[in-house]
Amino acid sequence: MQKSSSLASGIRTYYRPIEAAIRWAGLLRFEQRILEIVGERPLPEPDDFPRWPLLRLYIDRIFDGVAHGELACGKAGIVRESAPVELDDPALTIRHVDLKSWMARYYPGEKPSFLFDEIERALHPAISLRALSVLLAEREAAKLELAELRDAHENLRAAHEALAKDHAARIAEGDGAREPGLRSESTYLNIIGGLLTLLLGKSPSGTAYSSFRSMDAVVSALLAHHEGRPGLSERTLWSKLAQARRHLETSR
Repeated sequence: MQKSSSLASGIRTYYRPIEAAIRWAGLLRFEQRILEIVGERPLPEPDDFPRWPLLRLYIDRIFDGVAHGELACGKAGIVRESAPVELDDPALTIRHVDLKSWMARYYPGEKPSFLFDEIERALHPAISLRALSVLLAEREAAKLELAELRDAHENLRAAHEALAKDHAARIAEGDGAREPGLRSESTYLNIIGGLLTLLLGKSPSGTAYSSFRSMDAVVSALLAHHEGRPGLSERTLWSKLAQARRHLETSR
């Protein structure tokens, strides 16, 4: 698939200046006709292609870059500094990689498809590939942290549902008023305190595990979702959550 796509875009290892200009101007489907008219001449005449003024502009730019030493050239794709090539030499060629580097530096707004892939063409000229790599890495890190946050939220929800079911079962059995044993109460307080610390805590990179920033936010959210349930009054929540935090800190 990659090979056929490259051929369709006219991608080669190196190009004659006229071949590069044809691709730059988006005239690849007319290449054979253009090459027949130009022949061995390095440049087309100004009136050769009146319908395609960009063709002459782009080949002039290429020869200008070569003439000023900005764009490396050679013969048959081989660049030898010890054997310079004359500008009117019909065998003069420019390597694909050299043409791409030159265009990115001197014509950053020009990104023809035979030199730049889809992602590179979509980038603003001020954004480098290195900057894009950093942004993609940060995006992946954010996705991982979001997944961890979702897992923490699910664990908190499951723990809350388990506690609510246990409490409801005790009430149904008629022993809801009975206080839990010391060991059981300590376990519950540790769980609640640990989950609360997770909700209000941050990852090693400094990213908050959740959108909650304070106890008040946690209490407000619990009341908004479960108001009216036994044991979930504002006063009880403040009391139990504060007790859980103190218990977790003192039991370390």
